[in-house]
Amino acid sequence: MKTYLSIVSLLILFASCQAPKKKNDIALNSPVTRGYKTQKVVDNLSNPWGMTWLPDGAMLITEKSGELIHFKNGTKTEVKNVPEVYNRGQGGLLDIKLHPNYKQNGWIYITHASTDGDGNGGHTKLIRCKLSDELVLTDIETLYKATPNTTKGQHFGSRIEFDNDGFIYFSIGERGERDVNPQDKTRDGGKIYRLNDDGSIPKDNPFVNETGVKKAIYTFGNRNPQGMDLHPTTGKIWIHEHGPKGGDEVNIVKKGANYGWPVISYGVNYSGSKFTEKTSQEGMEQPIYYWVPSIAPCGMTFVTGDVYPDWKGDLLVGSLKFNYVELLELEGDKVTGRKKIAEDIGRVRNVEQAPDGYIYIAVEGDGIYKVIPE
Repeated sequence: MKTYLSIVSLLILFASCQAPKKKNDIALNSPVTRGYKTQKVVDNLSNPWGMTWLPDGAMLITEKSGELIHFKNGTKTEVKNVPEVYNRGQGGLLDIKLHPNYKQNGWIYITHASTDGDGNGGHTKLIRCKLSDELVLTDIETLYKATPNTTKGQHFGSRIEFDNDGFIYFSIGERGERDVNPQDKTRDGGKIYRLNDDGSIPKDNPFVNETGVKKAIYTFGNRNPQGMDLHPTTGKIWIHEHGPKGGDEVNIVKKGANYGWPVISYGVNYSGSKFTEKTSQEGMEQPIYYWVPSIAPCGMTFVTGDVYPDWKGDLLVGSLKFNYVELLELEGDKVTGRKKIAEDIGRVRNVEQAPDGYIYIAVEGDGIYKVIPE
């Protein structure tokens, strides 16, 4: 009898050693071996949502409340003629991105919550504009405005990214309409959109020949993507998005793909009850990584260059919930390790790599920090 139990125990042990790990089984090493310090470079910010850098090194920072800040040599100046924003819940002045040929054309792209259009409340809008020497926005053009407006404060998205062919991608969350918007291509929300840089619809967008759908849609079945970046090697757009309670995801944007929300998910309702029994379904994309429990991801950037040689090629993701930046170690499109960066820094709203290769972290109720190797 003892011999039988020993054999069974060995078989169970062997099976457990051979069982493949789930995507969320990767241990979080806390913290990364510290070879850096964080230095606050911009202070007294409330909710710094987006940040980008002008060719002269000045930083443009969006405050969700509606202020656009020009920061250079320690001086903050508020940019004038910023469009009025719908500042409610998660909506307000959101992301900002320079055109890849900014030095030649001067275009700046901004997403914000707007009351334009039908219905009460607001929805996400994409504009482009230029910045005068007097720090005034000029030549403001609306490129896309989601409809219909709603007074709900949830899930406006929103991030902006250009690909290597000059197309602009931006995200809009499902606006708290879980069972209506994400799977319906005739409605805005819960989507990644793709436009030409002038706002026109690319001829090869996936749904341009379907009647009644939103032609700008590139992917659907998304929940609330608040991170987006261009992979430096493959040229593919990567996103992350908030799950409910659990099930935050990292996804690679694929033309016409359905990312499954809310039909499939690795999360549950905030109450702990289930809204779906499915984590997969034919025709719906699986995330390349997901978090359980949620970290509430916001902002993301690939690490390139030689400023941080140990992190080169990896992905940084801000955590609103746990007050740190997560380093996802990558091998191709596989996450192989997780580490904490800037632990206890505060609610991370954004993380970006500047043109000079340095990493900057935007923290709610605080400011912007620079990560400096030691």
